Amino acid sequence: MPGVLASQQIKGLIDSGAVRAETPVKKEQIQPASLDLRLGSTAYRVEASFLAGANASISERLKEFGTDSFSLAGGAVLEMGAVYVVPLVESLNLPSDVDAVANAKSSTGRLDLLTRAITDGGTEFDRIPAGYSGMLHAEICPLSFSVVVHPGMALNQIRFRNDRAALNDDQLRNLHNEVGLVDSAPVISDGLGFSVDLKSETGIHHVRSTKPTQLKMLLPTKEEEEAPLVGYRAKSDSINAVDLNKIGEHDPLDYWEEVRSADGRIILKPSKFYILVSRETVRIPPTHAAEMAPYLAMAGEFRVHYAGFFDPGFGYSPTGGKGSRAVLEVRCHDAPFMLEHGQIVGRLIYEKMDQKPKQLYGKGLKSNYQGQGLKLSKHFMTID
Repeated sequence: MPGVLASQQIKGLIDSGAVRAETPVKKEQIQPASLDLRLGSTAYRVEASFLAGANASISERLKEFGTDSFSLAGGAVLEMGAVYVVPLVESLNLPSDVDAVANAKSSTGRLDLLTRAITDGGTEFDRIPAGYSGMLHAEICPLSFSVVVHPGMALNQIRFRNDRAALNDDQLRNLHNEVGLVDSAPVISDGLGFSVDLKSETGIHHVRSTKPTQLKMLLPTKEEEEAPLVGYRAKSDSINAVDLNKIGEHDPLDYWEEVRSADGRIILKPSKFYILVSRETVRIPPTHAAEMAPYLAMAGEFRVHYAGFFDPGFGYSPTGGKGSRAVLEVRCHDAPFMLEHGQIVGRLIYEKMDQKPKQLYGKGLKSNYQGQGLKLSKHFMTID
């Protein structure tokens, strides 16, 4: 049956040698419908983003560009605005009937850390053709903050398919009638549309540390104290790098500004990065997986979607989800844009699973974003 391969099938790919690794794949890398990909120990700083192109390898292109390599051992800083290529620990020898698609992990996207998979002979980012045999590399570009990365760290993930099995609109309506994909009337057109919430106070309380033993809640200005917290905007002058090994330790005020709205509208500023949240709560049943797709350009001068995989069980009641909002990673382009509450900003493409995963998102896994509202990445301090 065509569809996305489940966790137990991914293990089968590993056992058969279709997925290979310099060091054994860890159990925690295997997600319900994807596999986390680990950074190797060497990075290359390059002048610009690139694809290998047909009949060329990434290694050949790196030699052609004359780039310098450096070690990630002990942690290395990747500077904001620079482009890096890192060979991954995992490589592939896919069967002729299995292709793959990669994407940034949720925490990676929420840091505005552009991470894409590139392959030998590749002509597209994040797309691996059926039967591919060769190395995988990650292209990494920190867009808002410098970051500290370490060997073995997973910034992106890969999803395997034995054929594309995306639902058409009629199938999507039937699935919504069965399980309730969203908590409101669905907007279905080439996928499940979702809108932005700019009225509800849905934010997780992020905190600032004044001393190692003291925490206090972020407070709005007097003018904003009655307005709901609807998002966060990345600061353009942050001087501190985010160490991706440190979970819950970074002071959010060093990196983010609160976005509040009294009237359900905000103006997106050019070249700024925002964390917003969907108005709808989303459910992904165990029989399906989903991917967030950027909305059509005609929707406005902004892009939604950096981390796009939604695993089976996300927001699903039996796994403790009870509906989870989609966090939106938004970058405004060339002109300021007025974004209003309830505006459609993106869509989810649902695909059938080839098999039901033996383990679901949020059930027995360290799932950081089950039942989420507006929330920064796991690297920042929060208070319940």
